[in-house]
Amino acid sequence: MKLNKKKPKSLFIVGLVLGLFIFGAGCADDTQEGTEETADAAEYNQPVEIGYVLWDGEIASTNVIQQVLQQAGYTDVEIIAVDAGPLYQGVASGEFDFTTSAWLPQTQANYWETYGDRIDSVRVNLEDCTIGLAVPTYVEEVNSIEDLNDNKEMFNGEIIGIDPGAGVMQITEDVIEAYDLDYTLVSSSSAGMTAALQRAINNEEPVVVTLWSPHWAFNRWDLKYLDDPQGYYGEADNVETLARQGLEEDMPNLYGILERFAWTHEDIQSVMVDIESGMAPEEAAAKWVENNPEKVNEWIGEEVEE
Repeated sequence: MKLNKKKPKSLFIVGLVLGLFIFGAGCADDTQEGTEETADAAEYNQPVEIGYVLWDGEIASTNVIQQVLQQAGYTDVEIIAVDAGPLYQGVASGEFDFTTSAWLPQTQANYWETYGDRIDSVRVNLEDCTIGLAVPTYVEEVNSIEDLNDNKEMFNGEIIGIDPGAGVMQITEDVIEAYDLDYTLVSSSSAGMTAALQRAINNEEPVVVTLWSPHWAFNRWDLKYLDDPQGYYGEADNVETLARQGLEEDMPNLYGILERFAWTHEDIQSVMVDIESGMAPEEAAAKWVENNPEKVNEWIGEEVEE
């Protein structure tokens, strides 16, 4: 019987080929994994610019999301305060990567109509937010917007507002016209409005202001919204996170955090109260982040947890 001496050599060649294939596949996996790690590292080193408006709630949410991103590993996260119009324009143009400060679908509807086709709506981060005109509860004679003209002298014919570009201010201008109010809407700022409110309450004087919920003022003082029979202030809004177009492709991990970022009135209110009590916004945000690790880890996601 003649032995086949070529068989062992053939088996050796087959084994060598299989070994090279397995080794090559392993190298490919390592290369792919290394490429993904390099891409992640590059993303975390990219600058992140967040736009926001100087409303108390938005100061709170923006400082919190800044610290969440820093905890996630982003090395350069800047927050920039602007009025509502420049905020939407900045997100639409790519000047800002995102904002957590959009009051929609009603309060800032005009800005969304102008810029919405150039902006990505990521998600609602806070539900059931109300705007309107508010007075201290001790002003018993006034319970509706319709009562204001009969009590014009009581309020010196003034409604104390915030920054003129804010959605609540533009709606209030419409309210003054619709209800034929003989009042002047006084532009100020969020801080200026609450200072005027505090002065009036300290002296138990009447005052009517533009206000919204959540707001720390409702925790500190007894206030009431005036009824709006014509419905100009509408149903409750939501606060949304908006992003520049292309952010999801450029920074997918960051975009994932934004898709998961959502909290409650109780959450944001605790940060707002600390800020109003004198704590710096970044300190109040750090306190909340430290006290809520489970929620923060949920936002960050498993892929970036330590």
